[in-house]
Formats: sequence, C-alpha cells, structure tokens
Amino acid sequence: MTSTCRIAKAVIPAAGLGTRFLPATKAVPKEMLPVVDRPAIQYVVEEAVSAGLSEILMVTGRNKRSLEDHFDRSFELESVLRGKGDDAKLSRLTSSAALANIHYLRQGDAQGLGHAVLQAASYVGGEPFAVLLGDDLIDARDTLLTRMTEVHERYGGSVLALMEVPREQIARYGCPAVAGTDEHDVVRVTDLVEKPSPAEAPSGYAVLGRYVLDPEVFGILRRTRPGRGGEVQLTDALRELCGDDGVTGPVHGVVFSGRRYDTGDPGDYLRAVVQLAWERDDLGPGFRKWLGDFVTSNASTSQRHVPAARGLGAA
Repeated sequence: MTSTCRIAKAVIPAAGLGTRFLPATKAVPKEMLPVVDRPAIQYVVEEAVSAGLSEILMVTGRNKRSLEDHFDRSFELESVLRGKGDDAKLSRLTSSAALANIHYLRQGDAQGLGHAVLQAASYVGGEPFAVLLGDDLIDARDTLLTRMTEVHERYGGSVLALMEVPREQIARYGCPAVAGTDEHDVVRVTDLVEKPSPAEAPSGYAVLGRYVLDPEVFGILRRTRPGRGGEVQLTDALRELCGDDGVTGPVHGVVFSGRRYDTGDPGDYLRAVVQLAWERDDLGPGFRKWLGDFVTSNASTSQRHVPAARGLGAA
C-alpha cells in the first residue's frame, strides 16, 4: 500500500561522471566543484537537513572519495586553525562534518538515475524517502522540500518538484501531464514524458531534481528496462507510479516558484555562482559593485565583437 509515514531518509545520487565539465572533473567529482565557497554537494546536504532529513545515503562511484573526506573531520587542519585563533573558519570547517549522519554506497556500474536510486533499496526499506539531485540547488530561504513532505503527509504516494519553464527549454527536462487540485501550488501528475519536444510536451512544467518517493518504486525499478541513452530512467518508473490503482499512486507535484540555481552545465554553473555571490551579505556589496563596473567598462568592447545582423534578403 502507499505510505504516508513521515519522511526521515534522503538519497543523494552522486555517481555521475560530470563529462560536461571536463577536464576539471577528470580527478575532481562534479559535486565537489565550488559554488562560491562551498562545494555544490554541501548545499544539497544542508537542504535535506533543514527539511528534517538527517539520515542521508550518498550513492557514489569510483574517484569520489573526496565526497567522504569533505564530510569527515580534518583534525590536522582544525588544529592549525585553532592555533591561529581563526574561529570563524574553524566553525565553518567543523560544521560540514557534523551536518548529518551520512552513509555511502558505491554504484559499481553507472546505469542511469533509476539504477542509482535502486541501490538505496536496502537502506530505505519500506519507508517513503526523498531523492535530491545535485544539479539543482534550491535557495535556503525557500522551503521546497519541507513543502513536499507536507504534501506527502496529506496525500500519500509520491511527490515531484515542478517548475514552469519557457516552452523552448522543456526538451531538457522530464515533463508531466497534470490536473488541478484544491491547493494552488499542488497538482495531480497523471503522466510523464522524458525530454519531449516543445510540440509534444503535455504541459509547461519541468520536473526538478527533488522527489519524495513511495518505496513501491523499487519494485518497479527492478523490472524497468533501459530507456533513453541505454540507461534505467527514473522517469519511466515514475510513469507507472502515476497509475491510480490504489497501490502505488497517487503522484502529486508541488509547483515551485522560488529561487533555484542550475549547475547542470558550465554556463548554468557560472550563472549560479554569480547569483549566489550577489546575494551574500559578506560578499555581495563589493561583488555587485565590481560586476557593475566590469559590465559597464566592457559593454562597448563586447558590442564590437558581436556580428552584425543580416536580413533575410541580404546578399
């Protein structure tokens, strides 16, 4: 039966190769790339903890040991900072090691997101659980995951995070067919399509990298055949969860309109760093002034390098 238990565990798939960031990710996991002064993975862990999920499983892969090291104690470095009396840096260093009770499991053969989630079956057991992907960073001021757990407690089943995106961008995401509910930010998900063309998209909503899943998903994933890209797609399993058969359904979506930072490719990553640095109380004022001066001083130079537009009838 579908579960309405309170969510206690989170799963963070972190076994991806990060090929879009090569050569930086040849030796450094993409999850460890710094977003201002913290690795991206720390933002994700902090979000889970803020929502009350302090039991976390990271599904990792080869060359990911630095993830474990980051959330471990560094006694030598702590000793150096303590000796210097640098309490501020010492506090930031030790807080990352005390964030949560984090477990690690290797995905020996990376076969897609669905396969990575399936590795968590023994850890999760028969409880509902959250899945957080590291490519989407949600601003700490926006309580998306908390809202998703509230919706799960009301309706049971599974809950997806949705965000309205420009139609031309929908091919980058999973896209749901939806029906309204009596809550303005909650919809019923009736179907899912992985990366549809704009013409074929059933709605203007994209599925973000946050999920609250019924444990029934594991049974579905075990029999889900590889799909797009030859990988086991989580979206394919979620389509079956959408079935209103009283066992695995329902699936709802929380429509998110808050602050989200996409670190999925180099361009989006750079924009995320700028946005987060801009918002910081300690860095923001000086950074905003520098950035404004930089844009102003380089605007005329940039214009000179933009090719002149040519009309349809130009020779």
